Amino acid sequence: MSSQNRPLAAAAWMIGSISGFSLVAIAGRALATELDTFEIMLWRSMVGVIAVSGIALARRQGAELAPRRLGTHFLRNVLHFAGQNLWLYALTLIPLSQLFALEFSYPILVTLCAPLLLSERLTGTRVLSVIIGFTGILMVAQPFGAGGLSPGLLAALLCAVGFAGAAIVTKRLTRVTTITAILFWLTAMQTGFGLIAAGHDGDIAVPSLILLPWVLAIGLGGLGAHLCLTKALSLAPATVVTPIDFMRLPLIALIGMTFYSEPLNIWVLGGGAVIFAANLLNMRSDKPRIPQAMA
Repeated sequence: MSSQNRPLAAAAWMIGSISGFSLVAIAGRALATELDTFEIMLWRSMVGVIAVSGIALARRQGAELAPRRLGTHFLRNVLHFAGQNLWLYALTLIPLSQLFALEFSYPILVTLCAPLLLSERLTGTRVLSVIIGFTGILMVAQPFGAGGLSPGLLAALLCAVGFAGAAIVTKRLTRVTTITAILFWLTAMQTGFGLIAAGHDGDIAVPSLILLPWVLAIGLGGLGAHLCLTKALSLAPATVVTPIDFMRLPLIALIGMTFYSEPLNIWVLGGGAVIFAANLLNMRSDKPRIPQAMA
């Protein structure tokens, strides 16, 4: 079968991706009891750089880790570092389902920016998908409700902006370098960013022994999730993979309800479905393209 026509294999890989992303959320909440977001990113990135380096060397891909296009890697990782820290901050303030739903909005932002930054055409269908997606964002965030736009919601919306910027730069990088190189410089540079940000006050907290398994979980879970997602996209079209990826939202809603007593919010689930529909409409309007996964 064609590498682009193996939906069952892609679905199997997506089980790993969904599990990994859910594990990152659970581990992030556990680590937030002792560490701030910069410290979480530092320890997570250290685990990642060790894992990526080890895998690359074991597969004799050491040459792919050479310092090339560092300026582009730096820009991509600054944007991703900002988005990831905002994500971790929002993780402690708003329900898991609300955070995941707003995170799904970043492809909508990519669609808006692509004509300027990637020379892609903004078609009528894409404009419609942006309008539908923005409607879904309003349903999830409910900025005009009694609570208004809280710091947690604002952080979640801004994290989507950071992820969108990182996705655009990632797409440019995938044209000229390998995923192994992208993942290595992601973890290596963000280890440096985390060290600077966490150590600016001269005090970097070391996780207690009881939290060490969560450090490994957030580092390996996130890395594994992105690798599984990338593999799934290589086995089936994005229009097949994305509906499976969207199952993260109801799953994380159930996790939030079961372990954190978070109520199921029909507006969050409904708005998330609208955001998903907008993303699916956007992808179906441009089938020849093969989207690259975020890393």
